[in-house]
Formats: sequence, structure tokens, C-alpha cells
Amino acid sequence: MEYQAFFDDIDTIRLQDELAKFLGVNSDGIIEVSYIDIVKTAGHSCGTVAGAYLTAEMGLKALFAEEVPKRGEIKVELKRKPEDDNAGVVGCVLSNITGATTDYGFGGIPGGKFNRRNLLFYGEDIASDVRFTRLDTGASVGVNYHPGKVVNPMQILMSAIGEHATQEDKESFPERFQAMVKRIFDNKESVIEIV
Repeated sequence: MEYQAFFDDIDTIRLQDELAKFLGVNSDGIIEVSYIDIVKTAGHSCGTVAGAYLTAEMGLKALFAEEVPKRGEIKVELKRKPEDDNAGVVGCVLSNITGATTDYGFGGIPGGKFNRRNLLFYGEDIASDVRFTRLDTGASVGVNYHPGKVVNPMQILMSAIGEHATQEDKESFPERFQAMVKRIFDNKESVIEIV
């Protein structure tokens, strides 16, 4: 698959997934999720997908410190409802990374082990955009995403579809749009806030 070269420079997210180990996916249950993996499941790369990826990466680092995050053992809460401001896209990205689902995921083996359902919640009364909670310790972190600190996605979009968009604007849009996504990743410490 052809894709933007900078995707390869984005840090992967390393997780421990005991279900993967149990089912024989590999011997240690270690899974690495890359940005290109998320782009494939989302079907595109944009500021929202990039922000969700960074929210997971940096939020899980803050929550687990030096430990490897345990996929399927993380509760994920979003302040917004799925239909609000593409929060559904954010939830899907976070679900792919953490294993958390609403009511549609894997229900576990008999006895309830490895259950992934009822770990992803929308429209929650929380003080941040997203909150991650460890099921083993109850510790949690909040994460806010502020892309406006470094980019203006709507301005770039309107430059290609607005009434004053030239043919050159339209032709250069994909390159300019992905340059915007790269800028978000290059400035992840500015756009992601851990609270």
C-alpha cells in the first residue's frame, strides 16, 4: 500500500494483550499498533484520527508509566457523544488500540475473562476530552487534544472546497492536508494535554 512516508516515523503503541497470547496469536501477547494500522481501519488520515492516536499514545504512557499497557483492561470514557464533532471516529480509534468496546465487542470466554464489552463510554460527565482508567488499580488520567495550537484543519479544507478555491488549490490539497497531519505529530507535546 502506498502511503505518506512520515507515517513510518510515528511512534508505535506497544501493548500487552493476554487474549492474543491465550488464543495463540503470539507467545508473549505483545502487540504493536502503528499509525498506518489505524489509518487502514479508519480509512483515512486526518487531524481527528491523528489526535485520537496521540491521545491513546500519550494517555497510556501517562497512565502506565514504565509498564506496558494492558489491552482489554482499560476503561475509556469520552466527554462527547459519538455524533458530536467526530467523537465516534475518536472512539473507534481508541477502541482499536485499547480493545475497549461499548456493547459490541468480545464478550469473553466462559467465566467472563477477556471481556471487552462495556469498557467504552460516550457522553460522560468528565473534565477532559477523554479519560483512561486502569481496571487493575483504578488509576486514571484525562487527556485533552488541542490541534488549534498548531494547525487550522477547517481553513485547509475550505481552501480546497471554498468558492474561491483555484484548480491549483484543489490539486495541492491532499499534500497540504497530510502536511497538516504531520505537523500535528511533530508537535504532539503542544497539542496533547494530560490532566
